[in-house]
Amino acid sequence: MATTTRDEPQQQPLRILFLPYFAPGHLIPAADMAAVFAARGARCTILTTPVNADIIRPAVDRANNANDYAPAIPIDLSVVPFPDVGLPPGFENVGYITRSHGPEYYGKFLHAGLLLRETFDRFPAAARPRVDAVVTDSLLHLVPRRRRAHGVPRLVFLGISVFARCCIESTLRNNPLEACPDADDDPDALVLLPGLPHHVELRRRQIFDHGKRPLEWEFYENASAADQRSFGEVFNSFRELEPDYVEHLHATLGRRGWLVGPVALATDIRDVAGTATGGTSTDDDVAESCLRWLDAKPACSVVYVSFGTLTTFSPAELAEIARGLDLSGKNFLWVISGTESSEWMPQGFAELLARGDRGFVIRGWAPQTLILKHTALGGFVTHCGWNSVQEAVSAGVPMVTWPRYGDQFHNEKLVVEVLKVGVSVGAKDSAAAIDTHEVIAGEAITAAVKRLMDDSEDGDDMRKKVQELRAMARRAVDKGGSSYNDVGRLMDELMARRRCDSVGENVRAS
Repeated sequence: MATTTRDEPQQQPLRILFLPYFAPGHLIPAADMAAVFAARGARCTILTTPVNADIIRPAVDRANNANDYAPAIPIDLSVVPFPDVGLPPGFENVGYITRSHGPEYYGKFLHAGLLLRETFDRFPAAARPRVDAVVTDSLLHLVPRRRRAHGVPRLVFLGISVFARCCIESTLRNNPLEACPDADDDPDALVLLPGLPHHVELRRRQIFDHGKRPLEWEFYENASAADQRSFGEVFNSFRELEPDYVEHLHATLGRRGWLVGPVALATDIRDVAGTATGGTSTDDDVAESCLRWLDAKPACSVVYVSFGTLTTFSPAELAEIARGLDLSGKNFLWVISGTESSEWMPQGFAELLARGDRGFVIRGWAPQTLILKHTALGGFVTHCGWNSVQEAVSAGVPMVTWPRYGDQFHNEKLVVEVLKVGVSVGAKDSAAAIDTHEVIAGEAITAAVKRLMDDSEDGDDMRKKVQELRAMARRAVDKGGSSYNDVGRLMDELMARRRCDSVGENVRAS
Protein backbone atom coordinates (compact mmCIF):
# COMPACT_ATOMS: atom_id res chain seq x y z
CA MET A 1 0.00 0.00 0.00
CA ALA A 2 1.31 3.46 -0.89
CA THR A 3 1.86 5.68 2.13
CA THR A 4 1.69 9.44 2.52
CA THR A 5 1.75 11.75 5.46
CA ARG A 6 -1.89 12.51 6.18
CA ASP A 7 -1.15 15.98 7.59
CA GLU A 8 1.07 17.07 4.72
CA PRO A 9 -1.68 18.59 2.52
CA GLN A 10 -3.09 20.48 5.50
CA GLN A 11 0.21 22.29 5.96
CA GLN A 12 -0.02 23.87 2.53
CA PRO A 13 -2.02 27.09 2.31
CA LEU A 14 -5.32 27.13 0.50
CA ARG A 15 -4.94 28.13 -3.12
CA ILE A 16 -7.75 30.33 -4.49
CA LEU A 17 -8.05 31.55 -8.08
CA PHE A 18 -10.06 34.70 -8.87
CA LEU A 19 -11.65 35.27 -12.30
CA PRO A 20 -13.23 38.77 -12.25
CA TYR A 21 -15.25 40.29 -15.06
CA PHE A 22 -13.73 43.05 -17.21
CA ALA A 23 -15.29 46.08 -15.48
CA PRO A 24 -13.92 48.31 -12.68
CA GLY A 25 -16.86 47.57 -10.41
CA HIS A 26 -16.01 43.86 -10.62
CA LEU A 27 -12.20 43.98 -10.78
CA ILE A 28 -11.48 46.18 -7.78
CA PRO A 29 -13.67 44.40 -5.20
CA ALA A 30 -12.26 41.08 -6.46
CA ALA A 31 -8.76 42.39 -5.74
CA ASP A 32 -9.87 43.58 -2.30
CA MET A 33 -11.48 40.19 -1.63
CA ALA A 34 -8.28 38.42 -2.62
CA ALA A 35 -6.48 40.63 -0.09
CA VAL A 36 -8.93 39.56 2.63
CA PHE A 37 -8.27 35.86 2.00
CA ALA A 38 -4.52 36.36 1.53
CA ALA A 39 -4.33 38.07 4.91
CA ARG A 40 -5.82 34.92 6.43
CA GLY A 41 -3.13 32.71 4.89
CA ALA A 42 -4.51 31.76 1.47
CA ARG A 43 -2.40 31.82 -1.69
CA CYS A 44 -4.49 33.96 -4.06
CA THR A 45 -4.05 34.41 -7.80
CA ILE A 46 -6.04 36.81 -9.97
CA LEU A 47 -6.26 35.72 -13.60
CA THR A 48 -7.05 38.48 -16.08
CA THR A 49 -5.93 40.17 -19.30
CA PRO A 50 -3.07 42.70 -19.75
CA VAL A 51 -5.04 45.96 -19.58
CA ASN A 52 -7.18 44.75 -16.69
CA ALA A 53 -4.05 43.60 -14.86
CA ASP A 54 -2.73 47.16 -15.14
CA ILE A 55 -6.00 48.48 -13.68
CA ILE A 56 -5.85 46.34 -10.55
CA ARG A 57 -2.08 46.13 -10.13
CA PRO A 58 -1.94 49.26 -7.88
CA ALA A 59 -4.54 47.74 -5.54
CA VAL A 60 -2.69 44.40 -5.48
CA ASP A 61 0.65 46.13 -4.85
CA ARG A 62 -0.83 48.17 -2.01
CA ALA A 63 -2.27 45.02 -0.45
CA ASN A 64 1.06 43.21 -0.73
CA ASN A 65 3.04 46.14 0.67
CA ALA A 66 0.69 47.49 3.34
CA ASN A 67 2.53 47.73 6.64
CA ASP A 68 -0.30 46.48 8.82
CA TYR A 69 -2.11 44.27 6.35
CA ALA A 70 0.57 42.68 4.20
CA PRO A 71 -0.37 39.04 3.60
CA ALA A 72 2.07 36.33 4.54
CA ILE A 73 1.75 35.10 0.95
CA PRO A 74 1.62 37.89 -1.68
CA ILE A 75 -1.26 37.99 -4.15
CA ASP A 76 -0.25 36.94 -7.66
CA LEU A 77 -1.42 38.42 -10.94
CA SER A 78 -1.48 36.03 -13.88
CA VAL A 79 -2.10 37.43 -17.36
CA VAL A 80 -3.64 35.83 -20.45
CA PRO A 81 -4.22 37.51 -23.85
CA PHE A 82 -7.53 39.21 -24.54
CA PRO A 83 -9.20 37.52 -27.53
CA ASP A 84 -9.61 39.27 -30.84
CA VAL A 85 -13.36 39.99 -31.05
CA GLY A 86 -13.21 43.08 -33.24
CA LEU A 87 -12.50 45.61 -30.50
CA PRO A 88 -9.75 48.26 -30.82
CA PRO A 89 -6.31 47.24 -29.45
CA GLY A 90 -6.17 47.55 -25.68
CA PHE A 91 -9.95 47.82 -25.44
CA GLU A 92 -10.30 45.18 -22.73
CA ASN A 93 -12.57 46.79 -20.14
CA VAL A 94 -16.27 47.65 -20.25
CA GLY A 95 -15.43 50.97 -18.61
CA TYR A 96 -13.95 52.14 -21.90
CA ILE A 97 -17.32 52.07 -23.66
CA THR A 98 -18.81 55.50 -24.39
CA ARG A 99 -21.93 56.71 -26.18
CA SER A 100 -20.01 56.83 -29.45
CA HIS A 101 -19.32 53.08 -29.44
CA GLY A 102 -22.88 51.81 -29.44
CA PRO A 103 -24.46 48.70 -27.83
CA GLU A 104 -22.64 46.24 -30.10
CA TYR A 105 -19.52 46.72 -27.97
CA TYR A 106 -21.29 45.08 -25.03
CA GLY A 107 -22.01 42.06 -27.19
CA LYS A 108 -18.35 41.86 -28.15
CA PHE A 109 -17.34 41.83 -24.49
CA LEU A 110 -19.76 38.99 -23.78
CA HIS A 111 -18.31 37.11 -26.75
CA ALA A 112 -14.81 37.69 -25.36
CA GLY A 113 -15.92 36.06 -22.13
CA LEU A 114 -17.08 33.00 -24.04
CA LEU A 115 -13.76 32.73 -25.87
CA LEU A 116 -11.79 33.11 -22.66
CA ARG A 117 -13.65 30.31 -20.91
CA GLU A 118 -11.39 27.62 -22.35
CA THR A 119 -8.28 29.56 -21.28
CA PHE A 120 -9.73 30.08 -17.82
CA ASP A 121 -10.79 26.46 -17.65
CA ARG A 122 -7.33 25.08 -18.39
CA PHE A 123 -5.58 27.16 -15.75
CA PRO A 124 -6.74 25.39 -12.55
CA ALA A 125 -6.32 21.96 -14.13
CA ALA A 126 -2.68 22.69 -14.96
CA ALA A 127 -1.82 24.52 -11.74
CA ARG A 128 0.59 22.91 -9.31
CA PRO A 129 -0.05 22.71 -6.44
CA ARG A 130 -3.71 22.15 -7.11
CA VAL A 131 -6.23 25.00 -6.88
CA ASP A 132 -8.65 24.53 -3.98
CA ALA A 133 -11.36 26.92 -5.23
CA VAL A 134 -12.16 29.26 -8.10
CA VAL A 135 -13.97 32.53 -7.38
CA THR A 136 -15.55 33.41 -10.71
CA ASP A 137 -17.80 36.27 -11.69
CA SER A 138 -21.39 35.28 -12.35
CA LEU A 139 -21.15 37.06 -15.72
CA LEU A 140 -18.62 34.38 -16.66
CA HIS A 141 -21.09 31.64 -15.75
CA LEU A 142 -20.29 29.56 -18.82
CA VAL A 143 -16.72 29.02 -17.62
CA PRO A 144 -17.18 26.16 -15.13
CA ARG A 145 -18.55 23.34 -17.28
CA ARG A 146 -15.32 21.37 -17.44
CA ARG A 147 -14.09 22.58 -14.08
CA ARG A 148 -16.63 20.42 -12.32
CA ALA A 149 -14.91 17.45 -13.93
CA HIS A 150 -11.63 18.67 -12.45
CA GLY A 151 -13.25 18.59 -9.01
CA VAL A 152 -12.42 22.25 -8.28
CA PRO A 153 -15.29 23.95 -6.43
CA ARG A 154 -16.64 27.12 -7.99
CA LEU A 155 -17.52 30.09 -5.79
CA VAL A 156 -19.61 32.85 -7.35
CA PHE A 157 -18.93 36.55 -6.90
CA LEU A 158 -21.41 38.85 -8.63
CA GLY A 159 -20.58 42.09 -6.82
CA ILE A 160 -24.18 42.85 -5.83
CA SER A 161 -26.06 42.98 -2.54
CA VAL A 162 -27.84 39.98 -1.08
CA PHE A 163 -31.01 42.08 -1.34
CA ALA A 164 -30.47 42.51 -5.10
CA ARG A 165 -29.75 38.79 -5.51
CA CYS A 166 -33.06 38.00 -3.81
CA CYS A 167 -34.93 40.54 -5.98
CA ILE A 168 -33.46 39.08 -9.16
CA GLU A 169 -34.39 35.57 -8.06
CA SER A 170 -37.94 36.73 -7.28
CA THR A 171 -38.17 38.08 -10.83
CA LEU A 172 -36.75 34.94 -12.47
CA ARG A 173 -38.85 32.52 -10.44
CA ASN A 174 -42.15 34.41 -10.52
CA ASN A 175 -42.04 36.60 -13.65
CA PRO A 176 -44.08 39.31 -11.87
CA LEU A 177 -44.86 41.16 -15.12
CA GLU A 178 -47.03 38.22 -16.23
CA ALA A 179 -48.98 38.54 -12.99
CA CYS A 180 -49.57 42.23 -13.67
CA PRO A 181 -51.04 42.42 -17.20
CA ASP A 182 -52.70 45.76 -16.47
CA ALA A 183 -49.24 47.33 -16.31
CA ASP A 184 -48.49 46.62 -19.98
CA ASP A 185 -49.49 50.08 -21.14
CA ASP A 186 -48.02 51.98 -18.20
CA PRO A 187 -44.21 51.81 -17.84
CA ASP A 188 -44.46 53.52 -14.45
CA ALA A 189 -46.96 51.06 -12.99
CA LEU A 190 -45.66 49.59 -9.73
CA VAL A 191 -45.14 45.83 -9.81
CA LEU A 192 -44.72 43.74 -6.65
CA LEU A 193 -41.74 41.38 -6.40
CA PRO A 194 -43.37 38.47 -4.53
CA GLY A 195 -42.00 36.32 -1.77
CA LEU A 196 -39.51 38.79 -0.25
CA PRO A 197 -39.20 39.67 3.45
CA HIS A 198 -40.35 43.26 2.71
CA HIS A 199 -42.98 44.73 0.40
CA VAL A 200 -40.80 45.61 -2.60
CA GLU A 201 -42.22 47.24 -5.71
CA LEU A 202 -40.42 48.40 -8.85
CA ARG A 203 -41.72 50.29 -11.83
CA ARG A 204 -42.55 48.09 -14.79
CA ARG A 205 -39.71 49.53 -16.88
CA GLN A 206 -37.18 48.81 -14.11
CA ILE A 207 -37.77 45.04 -14.37
CA PHE A 208 -36.23 43.01 -17.18
CA ASP A 209 -39.00 41.67 -19.35
CA HIS A 210 -39.10 38.09 -20.62
CA GLY A 211 -41.52 39.04 -23.37
CA LYS A 212 -39.62 42.04 -24.73
CA ARG A 213 -36.02 41.00 -23.99
CA PRO A 214 -35.92 37.20 -24.14
CA LEU A 215 -32.15 36.98 -24.71
CA GLU A 216 -31.43 39.02 -21.57
CA TRP A 217 -33.87 36.88 -19.61
CA GLU A 218 -32.24 33.69 -20.89
CA PHE A 219 -28.76 34.98 -20.00
CA TYR A 220 -29.72 35.73 -16.38
CA GLU A 221 -31.73 32.53 -16.06
CA ASN A 222 -28.73 30.46 -17.20
CA ALA A 223 -26.40 32.41 -14.92
CA SER A 224 -28.69 31.86 -11.93
CA ALA A 225 -28.93 28.13 -12.65
CA ALA A 226 -25.14 27.86 -12.92
CA ASP A 227 -24.72 29.80 -9.68
CA GLN A 228 -27.22 27.52 -7.96
CA ARG A 229 -25.05 24.52 -8.88
CA SER A 230 -21.89 26.15 -7.53
CA PHE A 231 -20.24 25.50 -4.17
CA GLY A 232 -21.76 28.79 -2.98
CA GLU A 233 -21.63 32.56 -3.32
CA VAL A 234 -19.43 35.18 -1.68
CA PHE A 235 -20.86 38.67 -1.13
CA ASN A 236 -19.17 41.99 -0.54
CA SER A 237 -21.57 42.76 2.30
CA PHE A 238 -22.08 42.03 5.98
CA ARG A 239 -24.86 40.22 7.79
CA GLU A 240 -25.95 43.14 9.95
CA LEU A 241 -26.68 45.27 6.87
CA GLU A 242 -29.29 42.94 5.33
CA PRO A 243 -30.04 40.18 7.87
CA ASP A 244 -33.53 39.34 6.58
CA TYR A 245 -32.16 38.73 3.11
CA VAL A 246 -29.28 36.58 4.30
CA GLU A 247 -31.89 34.36 5.96
CA HIS A 248 -34.04 34.46 2.81
CA LEU A 249 -31.05 33.48 0.67
CA HIS A 250 -30.35 30.42 2.81
CA ALA A 251 -33.78 29.28 3.97
CA THR A 252 -36.06 30.20 1.06
CA LEU A 253 -33.80 30.23 -2.00
CA GLY A 254 -31.70 27.29 -0.77
CA ARG A 255 -28.40 28.98 -1.64
CA ARG A 256 -25.15 28.82 0.26
CA GLY A 257 -23.49 32.15 0.82
CA TRP A 258 -20.74 33.84 2.81
CA LEU A 259 -20.67 37.57 3.50
CA VAL A 260 -17.06 38.75 3.73
CA GLY A 261 -17.27 42.55 3.43
CA PRO A 262 -17.09 45.41 3.21
CA VAL A 263 -13.86 44.16 1.65
CA ALA A 264 -12.40 47.64 1.08
CA LEU A 265 -12.98 48.40 4.77
CA ALA A 266 -11.55 45.04 5.82
CA THR A 267 -8.29 45.66 3.98
CA ASP A 268 -8.34 49.43 4.39
CA ILE A 269 -5.72 49.56 1.64
CA ARG A 270 -7.36 52.25 -0.44
CA ASP A 271 -7.05 54.96 2.20
CA VAL A 272 -3.58 55.83 0.96
CA ALA A 273 -4.10 56.36 -2.73
CA GLY A 274 -7.77 56.22 -3.59
CA THR A 275 -9.62 53.78 -5.80
CA ALA A 276 -9.37 51.76 -8.95
CA THR A 277 -6.72 53.42 -11.03
CA GLY A 278 -4.92 55.46 -8.38
CA GLY A 279 -1.20 55.66 -7.97
CA THR A 280 -0.01 58.11 -10.64
CA SER A 281 1.37 61.55 -9.88
CA THR A 282 -1.68 63.10 -11.54
CA ASP A 283 -3.98 61.11 -9.25
CA ASP A 284 -1.97 62.24 -6.24
CA ASP A 285 -2.34 65.87 -7.33
CA VAL A 286 -6.11 65.45 -7.68
CA ALA A 287 -6.36 63.85 -4.25
CA GLU A 288 -4.29 66.57 -2.63
CA SER A 289 -6.20 69.45 -4.21
CA CYS A 290 -9.71 68.15 -3.46
CA LEU A 291 -8.83 67.15 0.10
CA ARG A 292 -7.28 70.56 0.69
CA TRP A 293 -10.54 72.13 -0.54
CA LEU A 294 -12.55 69.89 1.81
CA ASP A 295 -10.29 70.81 4.74
CA ALA A 296 -11.55 74.39 4.49
CA LYS A 297 -15.22 73.41 4.80
CA PRO A 298 -17.28 72.98 7.98
CA ALA A 299 -18.23 69.50 9.15
CA CYS A 300 -21.07 67.80 7.23
CA SER A 301 -21.46 70.80 4.88
CA VAL A 302 -20.45 69.24 1.52
CA VAL A 303 -22.48 67.01 -0.77
CA TYR A 304 -20.38 64.64 -2.87
CA VAL A 305 -21.72 63.85 -6.36
CA SER A 306 -20.33 60.84 -8.23
CA PHE A 307 -21.89 58.18 -10.43
CA GLY A 308 -19.16 55.57 -10.83
CA THR A 309 -16.98 54.61 -13.75
CA LEU A 310 -19.61 53.44 -16.27
CA THR A 311 -22.39 56.02 -15.92
CA THR A 312 -22.58 58.83 -18.47
CA PHE A 313 -24.94 61.80 -18.68
CA SER A 314 -26.25 63.80 -21.61
CA PRO A 315 -25.44 67.55 -21.77
CA ALA A 316 -29.05 68.30 -20.76
CA GLU A 317 -28.71 66.10 -17.66
CA LEU A 318 -25.39 67.66 -16.71
CA ALA A 319 -26.94 71.12 -16.98
CA GLU A 320 -29.77 70.15 -14.63
CA ILE A 321 -27.38 68.61 -12.10
CA ALA A 322 -25.39 71.87 -12.13
CA ARG A 323 -28.57 73.92 -11.74
CA GLY A 324 -29.80 71.71 -8.90
CA LEU A 325 -26.51 71.96 -7.01
CA ASP A 326 -26.48 75.74 -7.47
CA LEU A 327 -30.09 76.10 -6.27
CA SER A 328 -29.43 73.92 -3.21
CA GLY A 329 -27.05 76.47 -1.74
CA LYS A 330 -24.87 73.61 -0.46
CA ASN A 331 -21.14 73.14 -0.91
CA PHE A 332 -20.54 70.41 -3.48
CA LEU A 333 -17.73 68.24 -4.83
CA TRP A 334 -18.74 66.81 -8.21
CA VAL A 335 -16.93 64.07 -10.13
CA ILE A 336 -17.69 64.15 -13.86
CA SER A 337 -16.68 61.10 -15.89
CA GLY A 338 -15.19 61.59 -19.33
CA THR A 339 -13.85 64.67 -21.05
CA GLU A 340 -17.02 66.39 -22.23
CA SER A 341 -16.77 70.08 -23.08
CA SER A 342 -18.24 72.65 -20.71
CA GLU A 343 -20.83 73.97 -23.18
CA TRP A 344 -23.61 72.41 -21.10
CA MET A 345 -22.91 74.62 -18.09
CA PRO A 346 -25.86 76.88 -17.22
CA GLN A 347 -25.33 80.62 -16.97
CA GLY A 348 -23.22 81.60 -13.99
CA PHE A 349 -22.05 78.07 -13.13
CA ALA A 350 -18.55 78.49 -14.54
CA GLU A 351 -18.17 81.66 -12.46
CA LEU A 352 -19.37 79.78 -9.36
CA LEU A 353 -16.67 77.16 -9.92
CA ALA A 354 -14.03 79.80 -10.63
CA ARG A 355 -14.66 81.40 -7.23
CA GLY A 356 -13.98 78.00 -5.62
CA ASP A 357 -15.88 78.76 -2.44
CA ARG A 358 -18.95 76.53 -2.97
CA GLY A 359 -18.09 74.11 -5.74
CA PHE A 360 -15.24 71.84 -6.79
CA VAL A 361 -15.34 69.71 -9.97
CA ILE A 362 -13.09 66.74 -10.75
CA ARG A 363 -12.97 65.22 -14.23
CA GLY A 364 -12.15 61.52 -14.27
CA TRP A 365 -10.60 59.71 -11.32
CA ALA A 366 -11.29 60.78 -7.73
CA PRO A 367 -10.13 59.37 -4.36
CA GLN A 368 -13.66 58.35 -3.38
CA THR A 369 -12.94 56.53 -0.13
CA LEU A 370 -10.86 59.44 1.14
CA ILE A 371 -13.57 61.93 0.17
CA LEU A 372 -16.35 59.96 1.84
CA LYS A 373 -14.36 59.66 5.06
CA HIS A 374 -13.68 63.40 5.27
CA THR A 375 -15.44 65.21 8.13
CA ALA A 376 -16.74 67.86 5.72
CA LEU A 377 -18.94 65.29 3.93
CA GLY A 378 -22.63 65.45 4.73
CA GLY A 379 -24.20 63.55 1.84
CA PHE A 380 -23.51 61.51 -1.29
CA VAL A 381 -25.45 61.70 -4.58
CA THR A 382 -24.86 58.23 -6.02
CA HIS A 383 -26.00 55.91 -8.82
CA CYS A 384 -26.36 53.16 -6.18
CA GLY A 385 -23.68 50.89 -7.54
CA TRP A 386 -23.08 48.36 -4.78
CA ASN A 387 -19.45 49.33 -4.24
CA SER A 388 -20.44 52.97 -3.75
CA VAL A 389 -23.27 52.05 -1.37
CA GLN A 390 -20.87 49.93 0.70
CA GLU A 391 -18.30 52.74 0.80
CA ALA A 392 -20.95 55.27 1.88
CA VAL A 393 -22.22 53.00 4.65
CA SER A 394 -18.66 52.26 5.79
CA ALA A 395 -18.00 56.01 6.01
CA GLY A 396 -21.33 56.82 7.69
CA VAL A 397 -22.59 59.09 4.88
CA PRO A 398 -26.32 59.20 3.93
CA MET A 399 -27.26 59.13 0.25
CA VAL A 400 -29.33 60.76 -2.45
CA THR A 401 -30.12 57.82 -4.72
CA TRP A 402 -30.09 58.14 -8.52
CA PRO A 403 -30.05 54.63 -10.07
CA ARG A 404 -29.57 54.24 -13.82
CA TYR A 405 -29.84 50.52 -14.65
CA GLY A 406 -29.69 46.95 -13.38
CA ASP A 407 -29.31 46.17 -9.71
CA GLN A 408 -28.95 49.88 -8.91
CA PHE A 409 -32.74 50.13 -8.64
CA HIS A 410 -32.75 47.22 -6.20
CA ASN A 411 -30.03 48.91 -4.13
CA GLU A 412 -32.06 52.12 -4.05
CA LYS A 413 -34.96 50.22 -2.49
CA LEU A 414 -32.61 48.79 0.13
CA VAL A 415 -31.08 52.19 0.95
CA VAL A 416 -34.29 54.25 0.97
CA GLU A 417 -37.05 51.89 2.08
CA VAL A 418 -35.34 49.15 4.13
CA LEU A 419 -32.29 50.81 5.69
CA LYS A 420 -33.83 54.32 5.56
CA VAL A 421 -30.51 56.09 5.04
CA GLY A 422 -31.26 57.78 1.72
CA VAL A 423 -33.57 59.98 -0.33
CA SER A 424 -34.60 59.16 -3.89
CA VAL A 425 -34.09 61.80 -6.56
CA GLY A 426 -36.97 60.23 -8.49
CA ALA A 427 -35.23 58.34 -11.31
CA LYS A 428 -37.73 56.17 -13.17
CA ASP A 429 -36.20 54.75 -16.33
CA SER A 430 -33.75 51.90 -16.51
CA ALA A 431 -31.42 51.99 -19.51
CA ALA A 432 -27.89 50.86 -20.30
CA ALA A 433 -24.99 53.02 -19.18
CA ILE A 434 -24.54 54.64 -22.58
CA ASP A 435 -28.26 55.05 -23.38
CA THR A 436 -30.30 58.23 -23.13
CA HIS A 437 -32.27 58.76 -19.90
CA GLU A 438 -35.10 61.05 -18.93
CA VAL A 439 -33.86 64.40 -17.71
CA ILE A 440 -34.52 65.04 -14.02
CA ALA A 441 -35.19 68.70 -13.28
CA GLY A 442 -32.78 70.71 -11.17
CA GLU A 443 -35.58 71.47 -8.70
CA ALA A 444 -35.99 67.75 -7.92
CA ILE A 445 -32.23 67.43 -7.37
CA THR A 446 -32.29 70.46 -5.07
CA ALA A 447 -35.20 69.08 -3.05
CA ALA A 448 -33.48 65.71 -2.51
CA VAL A 449 -30.17 67.31 -1.51
CA LYS A 450 -31.82 69.73 0.91
CA ARG A 451 -33.95 66.99 2.47
CA LEU A 452 -30.79 64.97 3.09
CA MET A 453 -28.55 67.83 4.23
CA ASP A 454 -30.83 70.25 6.07
CA ASP A 455 -31.34 70.15 9.81
CA SER A 456 -34.63 68.29 10.18
CA GLU A 457 -36.01 65.30 12.02
CA ASP A 458 -35.92 63.29 8.79
CA GLY A 459 -32.31 64.21 8.04
CA ASP A 460 -31.24 63.63 11.62
CA ASP A 461 -32.79 60.16 11.60
CA MET A 462 -30.92 59.20 8.43
CA ARG A 463 -27.61 60.50 9.78
CA LYS A 464 -28.08 58.63 13.04
CA LYS A 465 -29.01 55.38 11.31
CA VAL A 466 -26.09 55.46 8.86
CA GLN A 467 -23.67 56.07 11.72
CA GLU A 468 -25.04 52.97 13.42
CA LEU A 469 -24.49 50.99 10.22
CA ARG A 470 -20.96 52.38 9.98
CA ALA A 471 -20.16 51.00 13.44
CA MET A 472 -21.69 47.63 12.50
CA ALA A 473 -19.59 47.48 9.33
CA ARG A 474 -16.38 48.05 11.26
CA ARG A 475 -17.29 45.43 13.85
CA ALA A 476 -18.14 42.95 11.07
CA VAL A 477 -14.62 42.97 9.60
CA ASP A 478 -12.79 43.05 12.93
CA LYS A 479 -11.58 39.82 14.49
CA GLY A 480 -14.60 37.92 15.78
CA GLY A 481 -17.02 39.92 13.64
CA SER A 482 -19.58 38.37 11.30
CA SER A 483 -17.59 38.88 8.08
CA TYR A 484 -14.31 37.87 9.70
CA ASN A 485 -15.97 34.67 10.89
CA ASP A 486 -17.56 33.96 7.50
CA VAL A 487 -14.11 34.14 5.87
CA GLY A 488 -12.85 31.64 8.44
CA ARG A 489 -15.82 29.31 7.97
CA LEU A 490 -15.40 29.27 4.20
CA MET A 491 -11.68 28.57 4.47
CA ASP A 492 -12.37 25.79 6.96
CA GLU A 493 -14.88 24.20 4.56
CA LEU A 494 -12.44 24.35 1.67
CA MET A 495 -9.68 22.86 3.81
CA ALA A 496 -11.98 20.07 4.98
CA ARG A 497 -12.88 19.37 1.37
CA ARG A 498 -9.20 19.13 0.48
CA ARG A 499 -8.63 16.62 3.28
CA CYS A 500 -11.53 14.48 2.04
CA ASP A 501 -10.15 14.56 -1.49
CA SER A 502 -6.71 13.62 -0.16
CA VAL A 503 -8.14 10.63 1.70
CA GLY A 504 -9.97 9.54 -1.45
CA GLU A 505 -6.79 9.80 -3.53
CA ASN A 506 -4.89 7.73 -0.96
CA VAL A 507 -7.57 5.05 -1.03
CA ARG A 508 -7.53 4.91 -4.82
CA ALA A 509 -3.71 4.70 -4.82
CA SER A 510 -3.62 1.83 -2.33
